[in-house]
Amino acid sequence: MTRQEPADTPLGDDFHLYDTTLRDGAQREGITYSVADKLAVARLLDELGVGFIEGGWPGALPKDTEFFAKAAAGELQLKHAALVAFGSTRKANTTADQDKQVRALLDSQAPVITLVAKSDLRHIERALRVDVDEACEMVRDTVSFLVAEGRRVFVDLEHFFDGYEFSPETSYRVLDAAASGGADVMVLCDTNGGQLPLGLAETVRTIKDKTGFRLGIHCQDDTSCAVANSIAAVQAGATHVQCTANGYGERAGNADLFAVTGNLVAKLGMEVLPTGRAAELTRVSHALAEIANLAPDTHQAYVGSSAFAHKAGLHASAIKVDPLLYNHIDPASVGNDMRVLVTEMAGRASLELKGRELGVDLAGQPEALTRSVRKVKLLESEGWSFEAADASLELLLHREIGSDFLDEPPFVLESYRVVMDHRADGEVVSEATVRVHVGDQRVIATAEGTGPVHALDAALREALTPHLPWLDTVELADYKVRILPGHPGTDAVTRVLVETTDGHTEWTTVGVHGNIVEASWLALCDALVHKAATVRESLVTK
Repeated sequence: MTRQEPADTPLGDDFHLYDTTLRDGAQREGITYSVADKLAVARLLDELGVGFIEGGWPGALPKDTEFFAKAAAGELQLKHAALVAFGSTRKANTTADQDKQVRALLDSQAPVITLVAKSDLRHIERALRVDVDEACEMVRDTVSFLVAEGRRVFVDLEHFFDGYEFSPETSYRVLDAAASGGADVMVLCDTNGGQLPLGLAETVRTIKDKTGFRLGIHCQDDTSCAVANSIAAVQAGATHVQCTANGYGERAGNADLFAVTGNLVAKLGMEVLPTGRAAELTRVSHALAEIANLAPDTHQAYVGSSAFAHKAGLHASAIKVDPLLYNHIDPASVGNDMRVLVTEMAGRASLELKGRELGVDLAGQPEALTRSVRKVKLLESEGWSFEAADASLELLLHREIGSDFLDEPPFVLESYRVVMDHRADGEVVSEATVRVHVGDQRVIATAEGTGPVHALDAALREALTPHLPWLDTVELADYKVRILPGHPGTDAVTRVLVETTDGHTEWTTVGVHGNIVEASWLALCDALVHKAATVRESLVTK
């Protein structure tokens, strides 16, 4: 079973980093966690060093009940975190020890329990349909019962900020009930996500000063302020912050665990994770996105692939002198990398930095650098884009500097032809024929495919595989087509991005032409040329 305290975090119990991905985050549209998924998520969060992991609502949801049963049976061994069961206070007109839902929380064997309680007079009267006296007794009775049973209890005060604005007296009474029952933390919830940082911070500070209670914060993101509100609450005195991985959650989501943690560590200097674990933020964020079956947000603060990507030439010029001139932190501190994007906005510094990243040294070759900048800008004006096509850009730079990286191309094209056959049964088949020279041999190959690009790729492979043994391991991983508006009076231009993999690494190439097949051919050729050059270089360096 899990330990109760995250004792090896630097702040111990002084500050709580609390994750509710498995309960609140699972309420996001499009996310459905299996029990195995939930166990995997919990293990990743524990690896990161989160202090508390809310596993779900046992007794209310069968999967959550099963999850806690597996955890109790030893299938979840947590090293840093305490496992938390979520549930509600007892029902009206009964006692906590007789309430089946409260009993289910005990049966979960979780060492920590978070109870949700109404703290808005309107919700008490209209949703619970009880008076404030009974609502407070429901909180006090449930908390005291669970504490007496040896559980640590946190109380989520639902709709707290809205309720506080409507009836402060009610909010204080519910707070007092939770505290008098023995709750460790009173969590102020912006359930509707409508608060803004300055007002929320003022409320937290006022509550803290008047009560002296330990306060937590739980923010929804309906105004895109969940992270800012959470940080403002911490600065105002909250010592417990609830988040979800990547901001997953109902409606617009919750406060993003990775942005909140990044701010706490990098901006407030708070050691909320075990030493060195902040460098795992990016890896864990992407792993959790994979389990949720959602694409990572490329522009996510701290951990997004574009979080430290620079496009403007002015930025690159400064970064060349000192990366921190345009990076608010060292990307490596959160496990991320700085990238320089090469586009029509690029200058000499951008291309020099990007070349260095790709292993092409342009620093001592001013003429080659000038040619490369001019070439990139010309191609970009014609519809090419190298932002996502590092492999094609690397080949371009090698060509401009005349390096021996491309001394031995894997093949030379003589011609290719693609035809489509619409058969009597309605099946449409494409057939491609390629004529290439491999060394001193002329090779002709024909293959069929489901489309012209598929057929062309198959024919090229048929021609080259006997001569390039590594080609068996190479396959097309992704293929993207974008139709670009042409210049006035001209046809549209097609841009094709091809992502290729050999099972170990991936590389992306680009092709642009008025004909989609030719654009695809250019991207396919770059993919094979890049792989061949890489293979040859690795053999030379061995």
